[in-house]
Amino acid sequence: MKHDHGNPAARAAPAIFVVLWSTGFIATKYVVNNAEPLTYLAIRMALVVVLMAIIAGVARPRWPDRIGVVHSIVAGILVHGFYLGGTAIAIAHSIPAGLSALIPGLQPILTSTLANRWLGERVTPMQWGGLLLGLAGVVLILHDRPMSGEAGWGWFASGVSLISITLGTLYQRRYCNRIDWRAGNLVQYIAVTVFFSIGATLFENGTVRWTAEFIWALAWLVVVLSIGSIGLLYWLIRRSAATSVASLFYLVPAVTAAMAYLLFGERLDAVSICGMAACAAAVFVVNRNR
Repeated sequence: MKHDHGNPAARAAPAIFVVLWSTGFIATKYVVNNAEPLTYLAIRMALVVVLMAIIAGVARPRWPDRIGVVHSIVAGILVHGFYLGGTAIAIAHSIPAGLSALIPGLQPILTSTLANRWLGERVTPMQWGGLLLGLAGVVLILHDRPMSGEAGWGWFASGVSLISITLGTLYQRRYCNRIDWRAGNLVQYIAVTVFFSIGATLFENGTVRWTAEFIWALAWLVVVLSIGSIGLLYWLIRRSAATSVASLFYLVPAVTAAMAYLLFGERLDAVSICGMAACAAAVFVVNRNR
């Protein structure tokens, strides 16, 4: 990843991204305790559209052409639609918040394989070693976890999240890099609002309990995650190779698990802690050898 040693904000951006992205899994656990997953996501995206429309109205960015709009819609369905939908459904199917980040945490392996062929990015042998180290860390964190029944559907939803965030990140880098983030994000959020609204109408009853817990968690997800962390992710994608950006996702399971332990009492055993250390080492190796 490119380093801006003279710019403290740029140096801190990857760490800030990891923390913010990790809080999304925690806040999602709070909201799905009070609402069905697709219904909550439809509400969340509708609110984000309002905020992005205000931002775009003030900034008056250059709007993408028709091809750019199509690319933005595809990227939005991948990055926001299937990824967030899979994560919310996984947590709703009793996958603990700390573990719901684990399958998407395999993203760097898949990203490196695809980036090496699709984007023409060279992945060094040392980086491959770091990526495999991260994979081993995720396997350690996953040890002795139930994989059948309701949990099985949850893990399947997490697998959908993995594929969609990987393809979405690569698609965003290849086709949407030159689109103004304010205009592009607004198009993406309009698309996923429609996507989740249709899903909620077809598969859910629209149940929502407007508790204080739900409102505060929803507000965090709307403002900090959908505006802040997504904007930061796309900023990192524009400045860095796909492999380096993806490697940051190795840290998300560890940070999420630590937060879930403090907030929900989700267990952290010695093997899981070793897995987290391996994930952290993997990020260092991958980024050190850019």
